[in-house]
Amino acid sequence: MTAGKLKSFLTLLLFLLVSIGWAQHNKSLLQKEKQKKLEKIRETERILDETSRKKANSLGELTALNQRIQQQEGLIVSIQSEIELLEHDIQENNGILTALKTDLGKLKEEFATMLFEAQKANEGITKLTFLFASQSFDQMLMRLKYMEQYGQARKEQAAAIALVQDQLIEQVKDIENIKQEKSALLKEELDENNRLVSLKQKKRTVVKSLEKEEKNLRSDLDETRNAIAKLDKLISEIVKEEMERAAREAKANASANKSSAEALSSSFEGNKNKFPWPVSGFVSQKFGRQNHPVLKGIVLQNDGINIQTGEGEVVKSIFEGEVRRVAYIPAIGTSVIINHGDYFSVYTGLKDVYVKMGQKVDSKQDLGVVQANGEGISELRFQIRKNIVALNPEDWLVN
Repeated sequence: MTAGKLKSFLTLLLFLLVSIGWAQHNKSLLQKEKQKKLEKIRETERILDETSRKKANSLGELTALNQRIQQQEGLIVSIQSEIELLEHDIQENNGILTALKTDLGKLKEEFATMLFEAQKANEGITKLTFLFASQSFDQMLMRLKYMEQYGQARKEQAAAIALVQDQLIEQVKDIENIKQEKSALLKEELDENNRLVSLKQKKRTVVKSLEKEEKNLRSDLDETRNAIAKLDKLISEIVKEEMERAAREAKANASANKSSAEALSSSFEGNKNKFPWPVSGFVSQKFGRQNHPVLKGIVLQNDGINIQTGEGEVVKSIFEGEVRRVAYIPAIGTSVIINHGDYFSVYTGLKDVYVKMGQKVDSKQDLGVVQANGEGISELRFQIRKNIVALNPEDWLVN
Protein backbone atom coordinates (compact mmCIF):
# COMPACT_ATOMS: atom_id res chain seq x y z
CA MET A 1 0.00 0.00 0.00
CA THR A 2 1.44 3.37 -0.96
CA ALA A 3 1.87 6.09 1.69
CA GLY A 4 -0.95 8.12 0.11
CA LYS A 5 -3.39 5.22 0.13
CA LEU A 6 -2.44 4.29 3.68
CA LYS A 7 -3.09 7.88 4.74
CA SER A 8 -6.47 7.80 2.97
CA PHE A 9 -7.43 4.58 4.71
CA LEU A 10 -6.39 5.88 8.13
CA THR A 11 -8.39 9.07 7.49
CA LEU A 12 -11.46 6.93 6.80
CA LEU A 13 -10.95 5.04 10.06
CA LEU A 14 -10.53 8.31 11.97
CA PHE A 15 -13.73 9.65 10.40
CA LEU A 16 -15.50 6.46 11.43
CA LEU A 17 -14.35 6.79 15.04
CA VAL A 18 -15.31 10.49 15.21
CA SER A 19 -18.74 9.77 13.69
CA ILE A 20 -19.39 6.99 16.18
CA GLY A 21 -18.29 9.20 19.08
CA TRP A 22 -20.50 12.09 17.98
CA ALA A 23 -23.49 9.82 17.45
CA GLN A 24 -23.03 8.30 20.90
CA HIS A 25 -22.84 11.81 22.42
CA ASN A 26 -26.10 12.90 20.76
CA LYS A 27 -27.75 9.62 21.71
CA SER A 28 -26.70 10.07 25.34
CA LEU A 29 -28.16 13.60 25.45
CA LEU A 30 -31.46 12.42 23.96
CA GLN A 31 -31.70 9.55 26.42
CA LYS A 32 -31.02 11.85 29.40
CA GLU A 33 -33.72 14.25 28.17
CA LYS A 34 -36.11 11.35 27.70
CA GLN A 35 -35.37 10.01 31.19
CA LYS A 36 -36.22 13.41 32.73
CA LYS A 37 -39.52 13.42 30.85
CA LEU A 38 -40.31 9.91 32.09
CA GLU A 39 -39.62 10.98 35.69
CA LYS A 40 -42.01 13.94 35.28
CA ILE A 41 -44.62 11.61 33.79
CA ARG A 42 -44.36 9.25 36.77
CA GLU A 43 -44.86 12.19 39.13
CA THR A 44 -47.89 13.46 37.22
CA GLU A 45 -49.35 9.94 37.01
CA ARG A 46 -49.12 9.69 40.80
CA ILE A 47 -50.95 13.01 41.24
CA LEU A 48 -53.53 12.08 38.60
CA ASP A 49 -54.27 8.72 40.21
CA GLU A 50 -54.60 10.33 43.64
CA THR A 51 -56.89 13.10 42.35
CA SER A 52 -59.05 10.63 40.42
CA ARG A 53 -59.51 8.46 43.51
CA LYS A 54 -60.61 11.43 45.59
CA LYS A 55 -63.18 12.54 43.01
CA ALA A 56 -63.63 11.47 39.42
CA ASN A 57 -64.25 14.07 36.69
CA SER A 58 -62.98 17.04 38.71
CA LEU A 59 -61.10 20.15 37.59
CA GLY A 60 -58.04 18.71 39.30
CA GLU A 61 -58.29 15.56 37.20
CA LEU A 62 -58.71 17.68 34.06
CA THR A 63 -55.60 19.79 34.77
CA ALA A 64 -53.61 16.64 35.54
CA LEU A 65 -54.83 15.07 32.27
CA ASN A 66 -53.86 18.21 30.33
CA GLN A 67 -50.41 17.99 31.86
CA ARG A 68 -50.10 14.29 31.05
CA ILE A 69 -51.18 14.88 27.44
CA GLN A 70 -48.57 17.63 27.09
CA GLN A 71 -45.91 15.37 28.63
CA GLN A 72 -46.98 12.46 26.43
CA GLU A 73 -46.62 14.59 23.30
CA GLY A 74 -43.16 15.64 24.50
CA LEU A 75 -42.18 12.01 25.07
CA ILE A 76 -43.28 11.06 21.55
CA VAL A 77 -41.19 13.91 20.14
CA SER A 78 -38.18 12.57 22.08
CA ILE A 79 -38.71 9.07 20.67
CA GLN A 80 -39.04 10.49 17.15
CA SER A 81 -35.77 12.38 17.65
CA GLU A 82 -34.06 9.15 18.68
CA ILE A 83 -35.46 7.40 15.57
CA GLU A 84 -34.23 10.23 13.32
CA LEU A 85 -30.79 9.98 14.89
CA LEU A 86 -30.70 6.22 14.27
CA GLU A 87 -31.83 6.71 10.66
CA HIS A 88 -28.98 9.18 10.20
CA ASP A 89 -26.58 6.67 11.79
CA ILE A 90 -27.76 3.92 9.43
CA GLN A 91 -27.28 6.15 6.37
CA GLU A 92 -23.85 7.24 7.56
CA ASN A 93 -22.75 3.71 8.42
CA ASN A 94 -23.97 2.44 5.06
CA GLY A 95 -21.84 5.11 3.41
CA ILE A 96 -18.82 4.01 5.44
CA LEU A 97 -19.59 0.37 4.60
CA THR A 98 -19.60 1.19 0.88
CA ALA A 99 -16.31 3.06 1.19
CA LEU A 100 -14.72 0.16 3.06
CA LYS A 101 -15.89 -2.34 0.42
CA THR A 102 -14.43 -0.13 -2.31
CA ASP A 103 -11.11 0.15 -0.47
CA LEU A 104 -11.05 -3.61 0.15
CA GLY A 105 -11.59 -4.29 -3.55
CA LYS A 106 -8.75 -1.97 -4.51
CA LEU A 107 -6.43 -3.47 -1.90
CA LYS A 108 -7.12 -7.00 -3.10
CA GLU A 109 -6.63 -5.96 -6.73
CA GLU A 110 -3.28 -4.31 -5.92
CA PHE A 111 -2.19 -7.32 -3.88
CA ALA A 112 -3.07 -9.71 -6.72
CA THR A 113 -1.03 -7.58 -9.12
CA MET A 114 1.94 -7.65 -6.75
CA LEU A 115 1.76 -11.45 -6.45
CA PHE A 116 1.46 -11.84 -10.20
CA GLU A 117 4.45 -9.59 -10.85
CA ALA A 118 6.50 -11.41 -8.21
CA GLN A 119 5.62 -14.81 -9.67
CA LYS A 120 6.40 -13.60 -13.19
CA ALA A 121 9.77 -12.28 -12.07
CA ASN A 122 10.62 -15.51 -10.24
CA GLU A 123 9.94 -17.59 -13.35
CA GLY A 124 12.67 -15.86 -15.32
CA ILE A 125 15.27 -15.08 -12.68
CA THR A 126 16.07 -16.09 -9.13
CA LYS A 127 16.75 -13.60 -6.38
CA LEU A 128 20.40 -14.64 -6.24
CA THR A 129 20.82 -14.29 -9.99
CA PHE A 130 19.18 -10.87 -9.81
CA LEU A 131 21.62 -9.81 -7.07
CA PHE A 132 24.80 -11.26 -8.67
CA ALA A 133 23.91 -9.70 -12.03
CA SER A 134 24.65 -6.34 -10.46
CA GLN A 135 27.40 -4.40 -12.21
CA SER A 136 28.74 -3.01 -8.92
CA PHE A 137 28.61 -3.60 -5.18
CA ASP A 138 26.51 -0.46 -4.70
CA GLN A 139 24.01 -1.66 -7.30
CA MET A 140 23.78 -5.01 -5.51
CA LEU A 141 23.03 -3.23 -2.22
CA MET A 142 20.34 -1.15 -3.93
CA ARG A 143 18.76 -4.29 -5.45
CA LEU A 144 18.84 -6.03 -2.06
CA LYS A 145 17.16 -3.01 -0.44
CA TYR A 146 14.52 -2.94 -3.19
CA MET A 147 13.75 -6.63 -2.65
CA GLU A 148 13.35 -6.06 1.12
CA GLN A 149 11.05 -3.06 0.56
CA TYR A 150 8.99 -4.98 -1.98
CA GLY A 151 8.58 -7.87 0.46
CA GLN A 152 7.59 -5.45 3.25
CA ALA A 153 5.05 -3.78 0.97
CA ARG A 154 3.40 -7.14 0.30
CA LYS A 155 3.19 -7.82 4.05
CA GLU A 156 1.65 -4.36 4.68
CA GLN A 157 -0.83 -4.89 1.87
CA ALA A 158 -1.91 -8.23 3.36
CA ALA A 159 -2.22 -6.65 6.83
CA ALA A 160 -4.29 -3.76 5.41
CA ILE A 161 -6.65 -6.22 3.72
CA ALA A 162 -7.14 -8.10 7.01
CA LEU A 163 -7.76 -4.82 8.87
CA VAL A 164 -10.39 -3.64 6.37
CA GLN A 165 -12.10 -7.04 6.40
CA ASP A 166 -12.33 -6.94 10.21
CA GLN A 167 -13.69 -3.40 10.07
CA LEU A 168 -16.29 -4.47 7.50
CA ILE A 169 -17.51 -7.26 9.77
CA GLU A 170 -17.85 -4.83 12.71
CA GLN A 171 -19.61 -2.27 10.54
CA VAL A 172 -22.21 -4.82 9.41
CA LYS A 173 -22.82 -5.80 13.06
CA ASP A 174 -23.23 -2.14 14.06
CA ILE A 175 -25.79 -1.53 11.32
CA GLU A 176 -27.80 -4.60 12.36
CA ASN A 177 -27.76 -3.49 16.01
CA ILE A 178 -28.92 0.02 15.06
CA LYS A 179 -31.74 -1.42 12.93
CA GLN A 180 -32.89 -3.57 15.86
CA GLU A 181 -32.79 -0.54 18.16
CA LYS A 182 -34.78 1.49 15.61
CA SER A 183 -37.36 -1.30 15.35
CA ALA A 184 -37.79 -1.29 19.15
CA LEU A 185 -38.20 2.51 19.17
CA LEU A 186 -40.81 2.37 16.42
CA LYS A 187 -42.82 -0.07 18.52
CA GLU A 188 -42.38 2.20 21.55
CA GLU A 189 -43.59 5.18 19.51
CA LEU A 190 -46.69 3.23 18.44
CA ASP A 191 -47.44 2.26 22.07
CA GLU A 192 -47.01 5.85 23.28
CA ASN A 193 -49.23 7.19 20.49
CA ASN A 194 -51.94 4.72 21.54
CA ARG A 195 -51.52 5.93 25.12
CA LEU A 196 -51.90 9.53 23.94
CA VAL A 197 -55.15 8.66 22.15
CA SER A 198 -56.42 7.06 25.36
CA LEU A 199 -55.52 10.14 27.44
CA LYS A 200 -57.29 12.47 25.02
CA GLN A 201 -60.39 10.25 25.09
CA LYS A 202 -60.37 10.36 28.89
CA LYS A 203 -60.02 14.14 28.79
CA ARG A 204 -63.09 14.44 26.54
CA THR A 205 -65.07 12.36 29.02
CA VAL A 206 -64.01 14.57 31.95
CA VAL A 207 -64.79 17.79 30.04
CA LYS A 208 -68.28 16.55 29.11
CA SER A 209 -68.95 15.67 32.74
CA LEU A 210 -67.72 19.05 34.00
CA GLU A 211 -69.78 20.95 31.43
CA LYS A 212 -72.89 19.54 33.13
CA GLU A 213 -71.75 21.17 36.39
CA GLU A 214 -71.43 24.71 35.01
CA LYS A 215 -73.47 26.24 37.83
CA ASN A 216 -71.26 24.75 40.54
CA LEU A 217 -68.09 25.68 38.65
CA ARG A 218 -69.20 29.32 38.37
CA SER A 219 -70.06 29.40 42.06
CA ASP A 220 -66.64 27.97 43.02
CA LEU A 221 -64.95 30.43 40.66
CA ASP A 222 -66.70 33.42 42.26
CA GLU A 223 -65.72 32.20 45.73
CA THR A 224 -62.10 31.76 44.66
CA ARG A 225 -61.98 35.20 43.02
CA ASN A 226 -63.24 36.85 46.22
CA ALA A 227 -60.62 34.99 48.24
CA ILE A 228 -57.84 36.03 45.83
CA ALA A 229 -59.00 39.65 46.04
CA LYS A 230 -58.57 39.44 49.83
CA LEU A 231 -55.10 37.97 49.34
CA ASP A 232 -54.13 40.78 46.94
CA LYS A 233 -55.33 43.36 49.43
CA LEU A 234 -53.33 41.67 52.20
CA ILE A 235 -50.18 41.65 50.06
CA SER A 236 -50.61 45.34 49.22
CA GLU A 237 -51.00 46.19 52.91
CA ILE A 238 -47.86 44.25 53.82
CA VAL A 239 -45.82 45.86 51.04
CA LYS A 240 -46.99 49.29 52.18
CA GLU A 241 -46.02 48.45 55.77
CA GLU A 242 -42.60 47.26 54.65
CA MET A 243 -41.95 50.42 52.64
CA GLU A 244 -43.03 52.61 55.55
CA ARG A 245 -40.83 50.62 57.92
CA ALA A 246 -37.85 51.01 55.59
CA ALA A 247 -38.46 54.75 55.41
CA ARG A 248 -38.59 55.03 59.21
CA GLU A 249 -35.39 53.07 59.61
CA ALA A 250 -33.64 55.18 56.98
CA LYS A 251 -34.77 58.36 58.74
CA ALA A 252 -33.47 56.98 62.03
CA ASN A 253 -30.10 56.56 60.31
CA ALA A 254 -30.38 52.80 60.42
CA SER A 255 -27.85 52.42 57.62
CA ALA A 256 -26.98 48.89 58.70
CA ASN A 257 -30.57 47.74 58.31
CA LYS A 258 -30.89 49.51 54.96
CA SER A 259 -27.71 48.01 53.55
CA SER A 260 -28.78 44.60 54.80
CA ALA A 261 -32.12 44.87 52.96
CA GLU A 262 -30.34 46.05 49.80
CA ALA A 263 -27.91 43.12 50.01
CA LEU A 264 -30.80 40.68 50.44
CA SER A 265 -32.62 42.15 47.42
CA SER A 266 -29.45 41.95 45.32
CA SER A 267 -28.85 38.36 46.40
CA PHE A 268 -32.44 37.47 45.53
CA GLU A 269 -32.08 38.98 42.05
CA GLY A 270 -28.77 37.18 41.56
CA ASN A 271 -30.46 33.81 42.06
CA LYS A 272 -32.98 34.26 39.25
CA ASN A 273 -33.57 30.94 37.42
CA LYS A 274 -31.91 29.12 40.33
CA PHE A 275 -34.60 29.06 43.03
CA PRO A 276 -35.84 25.62 44.07
CA TRP A 277 -39.49 24.80 43.51
CA PRO A 278 -41.54 25.34 46.69
CA VAL A 279 -43.22 21.96 46.23
CA SER A 280 -43.04 19.02 43.83
CA GLY A 281 -45.67 18.67 41.13
CA PHE A 282 -46.61 20.48 37.93
CA VAL A 283 -47.92 23.91 36.96
CA SER A 284 -51.69 23.53 36.78
CA GLN A 285 -52.34 27.22 36.05
CA LYS A 286 -49.78 29.55 34.54
CA PHE A 287 -49.01 33.20 35.22
CA GLY A 288 -51.16 35.88 33.61
CA ARG A 289 -54.40 35.59 31.66
CA GLN A 290 -55.74 32.31 30.29
CA ASN A 291 -59.08 30.80 29.37
CA HIS A 292 -60.96 28.70 31.88
CA PRO A 293 -60.46 25.00 31.01
CA VAL A 294 -64.23 24.37 30.91
CA LEU A 295 -66.29 27.55 31.14
CA LYS A 296 -66.49 29.27 27.76
CA GLY A 297 -65.84 33.01 27.69
CA ILE A 298 -64.29 33.04 31.16
CA VAL A 299 -60.74 34.41 31.38
CA LEU A 300 -58.68 33.74 34.50
CA GLN A 301 -56.08 36.18 35.84
CA ASN A 302 -53.27 34.66 37.88
CA ASP A 303 -50.63 36.82 39.57
CA GLY A 304 -48.53 33.72 40.21
CA ILE A 305 -48.70 30.06 39.31
CA ASN A 306 -50.67 27.15 40.72
CA ILE A 307 -48.70 23.97 41.41
CA GLN A 308 -50.75 20.80 41.66
CA THR A 309 -49.10 18.24 43.89
CA GLY A 310 -49.76 15.18 46.02
CA GLU A 311 -51.63 15.05 49.30
CA GLY A 312 -49.54 15.97 52.34
CA GLU A 313 -46.60 17.39 50.37
CA VAL A 314 -44.41 19.80 52.36
CA VAL A 315 -44.05 23.36 51.07
CA LYS A 316 -40.60 24.96 51.39
CA SER A 317 -39.27 28.52 51.26
CA ILE A 318 -37.43 29.30 48.03
CA PHE A 319 -34.99 31.73 49.73
CA GLU A 320 -33.94 33.14 53.07
CA GLY A 321 -36.05 35.96 54.47
CA GLU A 322 -38.48 36.97 57.19
CA VAL A 323 -42.08 35.84 57.56
CA ARG A 324 -44.21 38.98 57.37
CA ARG A 325 -47.64 37.40 57.66
CA VAL A 326 -49.41 34.10 58.27
CA ALA A 327 -53.10 34.50 57.43
CA TYR A 328 -56.00 32.16 56.83
CA ILE A 329 -58.24 33.07 53.89
CA PRO A 330 -61.44 31.05 53.40
CA ALA A 331 -61.68 29.06 50.14
CA ILE A 332 -57.94 29.10 49.45
CA GLY A 333 -56.36 28.22 52.82
CA THR A 334 -53.52 29.72 54.83
CA SER A 335 -51.02 32.09 53.22
CA VAL A 336 -47.41 32.59 54.29
CA ILE A 337 -45.81 35.80 53.01
CA ILE A 338 -42.03 36.08 53.23
CA ASN A 339 -40.02 39.25 52.72
CA HIS A 340 -36.69 39.16 50.85
CA GLY A 341 -35.73 42.85 50.84
CA ASP A 342 -37.65 44.42 47.96
CA TYR A 343 -39.03 41.01 47.01
CA PHE A 344 -41.80 38.85 48.47
CA SER A 345 -42.66 35.20 48.01
CA VAL A 346 -46.24 34.13 48.73
CA TYR A 347 -47.34 30.56 49.51
CA THR A 348 -51.12 30.06 49.61
CA GLY A 349 -53.10 26.89 50.26
CA LEU A 350 -51.31 25.59 53.36
CA LYS A 351 -52.36 23.75 56.48
CA ASP A 352 -50.31 22.76 59.55
CA VAL A 353 -48.10 25.84 59.13
CA TYR A 354 -44.68 25.52 60.82
CA VAL A 355 -43.64 29.21 60.90
CA LYS A 356 -44.94 32.41 62.49
CA MET A 357 -44.88 36.12 61.81
CA GLY A 358 -41.47 37.75 62.37
CA GLN A 359 -39.58 34.46 62.11
CA LYS A 360 -36.38 34.30 60.05
CA VAL A 361 -36.37 31.42 57.58
CA ASP A 362 -33.70 29.82 55.44
CA SER A 363 -33.83 28.60 51.85
CA LYS A 364 -35.68 25.26 51.56
CA GLN A 365 -37.03 25.55 55.11
CA ASP A 366 -40.35 23.76 55.72
CA LEU A 367 -43.26 26.20 55.89
CA GLY A 368 -46.21 23.83 56.15
CA VAL A 369 -48.23 21.17 54.36
CA VAL A 370 -50.30 21.81 51.25
CA GLN A 371 -54.00 21.31 51.91
CA ALA A 372 -56.48 19.42 49.72
CA ASN A 373 -59.73 21.13 48.77
CA GLY A 374 -63.18 19.56 48.85
CA GLU A 375 -62.52 17.71 45.60
CA GLY A 376 -59.26 16.26 46.87
CA ILE A 377 -57.07 18.59 44.80
CA SER A 378 -53.79 19.49 46.51
CA GLU A 379 -52.67 22.75 44.97
CA LEU A 380 -50.26 25.51 46.01
CA ARG A 381 -50.79 29.06 44.81
CA PHE A 382 -47.34 30.60 44.56
CA GLN A 383 -46.34 34.17 43.83
CA ILE A 384 -43.16 36.24 43.56
CA ARG A 385 -43.46 40.02 43.76
CA LYS A 386 -41.11 42.96 43.62
CA ASN A 387 -42.94 45.21 46.06
CA ILE A 388 -46.49 45.15 44.61
CA VAL A 389 -45.50 44.13 41.06
CA ALA A 390 -46.36 40.49 40.34
CA LEU A 391 -43.62 38.52 38.53
CA ASN A 392 -43.85 35.25 36.65
CA PRO A 393 -42.46 32.64 39.09
CA GLU A 394 -41.46 30.30 36.23
CA ASP A 395 -38.89 32.93 35.20
CA TRP A 396 -37.28 32.64 38.64
CA LEU A 397 -37.51 28.95 39.50
CA VAL A 398 -34.91 26.48 38.27
CA ASN A 399 -35.86 24.68 35.04
